[in-house]
Amino acid sequence: MNTARDLAIVALDMATDKPVEQGDLSLALAGAEVFDLIEARALVLDGERILPSAQSPTGDRLLDEAAAALVRQEPYESVEDWLWRRGRGLSSAYVEDLERIGLTTRPRGRRIPLRTGRTELVDSAARQQAEERWATGEPVLAALAAAAGMRDEPADELADETVTVLAAVGNAVQELEAVRQRKVIEDAAFDNVWRGY
Repeated sequence: MNTARDLAIVALDMATDKPVEQGDLSLALAGAEVFDLIEARALVLDGERILPSAQSPTGDRLLDEAAAALVRQEPYESVEDWLWRRGRGLSSAYVEDLERIGLTTRPRGRRIPLRTGRTELVDSAARQQAEERWATGEPVLAALAAAAGMRDEPADELADETVTVLAAVGNAVQELEAVRQRKVIEDAAFDNVWRGY
């Protein structure tokens, strides 16, 4: 099971219905990678710290890259630090990877034979699996999607380590939103100063 890839597929599938901020999605994808790496036994959580385990290939390029990026010296990295470090530009990396492995395509324009900027999912087993997990409301996928703003908060109870990661994702997304709001306020104040001259 690849939670990060499934989350990326669901986000692309929903892009026209409910657009998701790339930064929010990147943080949620980094959180999903934590769950995938726990499942692959590449890391364990010790409270809020990520402890790397034996590094073995997962068969997924981005997850192997994530496992190689784990901090392997004490004091180990916190989940929130991981989210910020690993999450930078991660949504774009997943879109590119989905295209690279043939799960998405960029359709050609009608009049100009160049490709359009929009990415579309192709019908595949990976897409069907992601849609199935989404439709059944699989708790971890649903909680990550809720943190990224793709759905309302799920009501299912989750295990302690799952709650730790999801709380870190939620805090990081809120912090990112606060930065966005602060920037809007600063930009508005700057515009008001210039209007005064």
